[in-house]
Parts: sequence; C-alpha cells; structure tokens
Amino acid sequence: MVPRKLLPERNVVVYYTKFDEFKEELERRHWDEELTNFLDNKSPKQMRVRGHLIMFDEDTLNTFLKTPVVVEKGETLCAYSRFALLMPDPQELAAKLCIPGRGFELNADGQPLKILRKNMTILAQTWSVLSFSNLIPTSHTSDVTLDKAKLIYGIIMKMDMNVGYLISH
Repeated sequence: MVPRKLLPERNVVVYYTKFDEFKEELERRHWDEELTNFLDNKSPKQMRVRGHLIMFDEDTLNTFLKTPVVVEKGETLCAYSRFALLMPDPQELAAKLCIPGRGFELNADGQPLKILRKNMTILAQTWSVLSFSNLIPTSHTSDVTLDKAKLIYGIIMKMDMNVGYLISH
C-alpha cells in the first residue's frame, strides 16, 4: 500500500459580482436573447431575414425586443431621452462609470472629452461592449465619448429608454 496524503474538502463560496448585476439588467430589459447578433451592417433602417431585406423602424424594433417605451405621466419623452438632452455633470458620470480616482480625459479647453476604457469599472466596460456592438455600433472601443458615457450611465442607472430609436438612428 502506497501512503497517500489526504486533502481536506474545500468549501466553495460563490460571490455576487458585477457580471451578475450585468446579467440581471440584461434579462430585466429582455436583451439577453433578442439583441444578440441582431443588426445587419447595411443600413440603420433595414436588415436581412432569411435572405430578404426587411425595412424596420423604432416601433418594430421595440416590439421585437419586447422593450416598450415607458413615458411618465405628463412627459413626452422617456427618462433616458430627457437625461440625454441635458448636459449632465461629468463628475457624476465619472463617479458611476470610472474606478475611483479616474475620470474624463479633458480637451485643450478643459472640457470632458472621453473616458479611457482602462479607467472604467468592469460593469461600465461590460455595458460599453454590448452598446458598441448592438446599440450604437462602432469599431472604436478604446474609449467612451461623453454621449456614449451618458448611454452607459443610463443603462446602469436603469433608466427607461427607447431602444428601437437608439438602434435605428
């Protein structure tokens, strides 16, 4: 008989992570299945379905994605649209999107220009990847402009938004 050392059992503790928060918000918005691989790169108003070119608009997209546009009583725009029209405080955006001590890169006039991806929290980076590939397609992903930062902030803050409008425009 060969002597063997016995190893004690190891307990595994599963922690709640930012990816769990990302997954929950993705499912809450019903983006988990329908949004993946949705866009055709031809035009923002059409897509190919089984070889046929189909025209679409924001209402059709919202119906397909199961994302109704929620407009509060007395308002004409959804919460994110109202927020996006404002000039939010860049420090507020940076506080939510960036790791502590980091923020916007400034232009020559001292105005906020962009947030480098390396300065963003993991949750903000994750949402930026989804938004860059599906909501506002772009191949430039090394930083986030002020407008894109507003979008990511709106998603993280769970603001109701017109997803069909974002995709079609």
